This record gives sequence, structure tokens and C-alpha cells, in this order.
Amino acid sequence: MNSVFNFSAGPAMMPKAVLEQAQQELLNWQDQQTSVMEISHRSKLFMELVTQADKDFRQLYNIPDNYKILFLQGGARGQFSAIPMNLIGEKGKALYLNSGHWSATAAKEARLFCDVDELNILEDGDTLKIKSLDFTGIADQYDYVHYCPNETISGVEIFDVPEVGNTVLVADMSSTILSRQIDISKFGIIYAGAQKNLGPAGITIVIIREDLIGRARKATPSIWNYETQAKSDSMINTPPTFAWYLCSLVFKYLLKQGGVKAIEKVNQAKAKLLYDYLDQSDFYRNTVAKENRSLMNVTFTTGNDELNAKFVAEATACGLQALKGHKVLGGMRASIYNAMPIEGVKALIAFMQKFEQDNK
Repeated sequence: MNSVFNFSAGPAMMPKAVLEQAQQELLNWQDQQTSVMEISHRSKLFMELVTQADKDFRQLYNIPDNYKILFLQGGARGQFSAIPMNLIGEKGKALYLNSGHWSATAAKEARLFCDVDELNILEDGDTLKIKSLDFTGIADQYDYVHYCPNETISGVEIFDVPEVGNTVLVADMSSTILSRQIDISKFGIIYAGAQKNLGPAGITIVIIREDLIGRARKATPSIWNYETQAKSDSMINTPPTFAWYLCSLVFKYLLKQGGVKAIEKVNQAKAKLLYDYLDQSDFYRNTVAKENRSLMNVTFTTGNDELNAKFVAEATACGLQALKGHKVLGGMRASIYNAMPIEGVKALIAFMQKFEQDNK
């Protein structure tokens, strides 16, 4: 196999064209004879980059004018704390919809700052499936409702948006952002670590409706205060300039590919190819209901831990990297984010076919 395909769940592969451009500009960005990493974040050139990145991201995701985009640090875990510190008001509690490991982790962190009601939205049974998403009868008891549309560990994706009436809806889209079209106006806050579809680890994007800015409790540290960050253009301290720069290149690259509408079609084709193979195989199995199968993280297993380990080792030797499942679940996981070409999925299926033939 001539090519190496990286199926890591994050940090994930980035578009080759973006990395090549960054390589070319590494020592001489914008004819400055220096790297973008060595340019002041307050300089005219870097501020132009920031302005254009905001514009490009808005165009990509069709973000309304009454939403602010913040480029922050601390990853999604940082937002697990920031959200309750900024959104908890008179009602004093939040509802967390539990669909797997990361939504449960977010709820656990939020309990340090407010009362949390946690609701399991997975149906009982051997197949992972999401229950009804209509919470209009209870949502008004809470300051906000939080959920994770895509659970990277189990490969469960929620395609419908939960119904919460006028209550603020918050979504951790770290592993699904820019993978498919969504209606931003249905959300109060969307947040995402960059290391799946946006760029490298080290920067976190928060899309927040402007009327939600300025509600932080008095004791909120300034770095987690959305109002403070918004007023300082996400620069109350020196930001991760190189990560911001790489995100800006990814945005331009995705726009050239036709935007999110075109990207979604490719992602659907990649996922269908892999799931179709899994469905016809009696050697591998996927335990997620078809309507909740993730476009980004495809989980599967042989049902035998030793055989799973052998699969991962031999796949790695063939240039198919990072297919080992998360330690919480085991098995295998193929993360096929935006930057994964369909050739990578085809190469994986070819290997799976041979492995199945050799190990039946």
C-alpha cells in the first residue's frame, strides 16, 4: 500500500493541500520572511487573517449575524465548565441528555457549578438507538439543555435536533462540526474542539447567540467569560496563532470544495460504503441502529479481543493507522472525518475483506 491513511479520532488527519500550503509558508508568511507563529497576534496582518477566518467560517456554516464566533483555548473540556458558569441563571439548573461517554462527562463537570438533571436518551437493548427527542414538556424548567450530537467512542450520531421550546440548546459538536449542514438558529451555543474537522488540537470554536453573552456569574474567570472574550476578539491572552492560521486555511480549502453541502455528500458516500460492507459481513458487526450510525466514527468488532488486536496490528502494518477502538469500548473504530478521502475507506474495506478471508 503506497499511501498511509490515518483513521485517528483526534487529533485527526488534515487536508493534504492545507499542510502543503502551511509547509510552503512556514518560514515566510505573507512575505514577512518569518513564520506566522512569530508574528504578533495584534499585528495588522494577523488581524486581517482573523477577520477573514470569521467571514469564511460564517459562509461555510451559514452562521446568522446575531451569533458571535469565539476562537478559544482549553478544548471541549474547558467548555464543560464555561457553559454553566455563563448560562446558569434564575432557574439554577441544566438538563443534560446522555447518549454516551462525552455527554456524560460534560454533565459530570457541570455538576461542579450547578444542579444537573441527567436524562439517558439511549434505548435499552443490544443495539444503540436514540429515543424520542421531544423535551418541550420539561425543558422550560432549565436554564439550558445540553447534548452531544456525535459520540466518537460508540459511533452514535443524533441527526435530529432536540425540541426544547424556548430553552437554550447547547451542543458539543467537536466531532461533527462542518460534516453536514445544520440550522444554527436552533442553537444557543455550539462548541467544538478543532482537532477533528477544523484544524489542529489547541484551539476551540464557540458559536454563541449574542443575547447569551454577558450572563456569566461574578466569579467566572475571565478566560471562561464569553463577554470578556467577545470584547477582546478572543485575545485576552496570546492565542494559539498557528492553530488559528491552520483553521483559516481549512476554511478556505472547504469553500473551494463546494462548502458544507458538497462535503456532506462525500461524507455520506464514505460512510455508506463502509456500513454496507459491514452489513453484508458475518465476520464483523456494528451495534448502532442504522438511523443513528455516525458519519464520522464507524465502530465495529469481530467479537474476539485477540482477533481485534491482530486486526489492528496488521492494518497498521499495511498503512491503515489508528483503528484501535477507544479503551472504554474496545474493538475497532474508523474515524472518517472531512479530510479522509474515499480512497482511504476503499483501502480499509479491501484490507477488511482480506483479513476476513484469512481468519474465518
